[in-house]
Amino acid sequence: MANCNSRTDRDLSVVADEFVWDGEGASEANGFILPAVQRMLALSKARSVLDLGCGNGYCSGFLHEKGYEIAGCDFSKSGIDLAQRQFPGVNFFQQDLSQELHVEHVGKYDAVISTEVIEHLLLPRKLMENAISALRPGGMLIISAPYHGYLKNLALALTDGFDEHWHPLRDYGHVKFFSRKTIVRLFEEFGFKDIRFETVGRIPAFARSMLISGTRP
Repeated sequence: MANCNSRTDRDLSVVADEFVWDGEGASEANGFILPAVQRMLALSKARSVLDLGCGNGYCSGFLHEKGYEIAGCDFSKSGIDLAQRQFPGVNFFQQDLSQELHVEHVGKYDAVISTEVIEHLLLPRKLMENAISALRPGGMLIISAPYHGYLKNLALALTDGFDEHWHPLRDYGHVKFFSRKTIVRLFEEFGFKDIRFETVGRIPAFARSMLISGTRP
C-alpha cells in the first residue's frame, strides 16, 4: 500500500485557502481505519456509499474496487483533482460541508462514511445534517475521528506532545477534539439508532482513532 500524507501532515506551519493535498495513495490512518469501515459496511449490507470529506480519494477508490457504488466529495480542490485523476470510475465532486448537498444526492445512499474529517469542522452538526440528507431510511452513517480520552491526553501532557499532536499553526487543521462520550452524544442528538463504537490503532486507552456507526431512523 502506497503511503501518502498531505502537506499539512508534514509541515509545522501551513498557510492555505484549503486543506492542501499534494500526494496520491493511502495515508497512515487508512491502514487501521479502512478494515473497520469495511466490517461496518458489511453489517449494513450497503451497496451505494457517499464519502463525505474524501480528501485525495483513496478511501473512495479502495471501496469502489471492492464493488461498492461510490461518490466522494471534499471542500479541497487539490484533493478532488487528485481523486479524479487516480480513480476516474468514481463520481467525485467539490462540496463545502457547511453547505447543503445538491438535491441529486438527497436520499440516494445506503451508507455515508466520513473518515478523519469531523475534527476539522467548526460546525460538525452540518456534517451530520448532510449525512442524514444523503441517507435512505435505515441507512448507516460511519464516522472516524482521532480518539481523545483521559489516559491518552494525560500521556500527551506528560510528554509535551500537545503541539505535535494538535498542530495549532496549520490552517484547516484540527479544531474539535471528541471523546467517546461526546461523539456518541452527537449521534444520539440526531436520532441515530443501533450506535456502535470501537477504537483502532494501538490499545484502546491510547487508540489513534475511534469509529462510530449508527442507523438513520
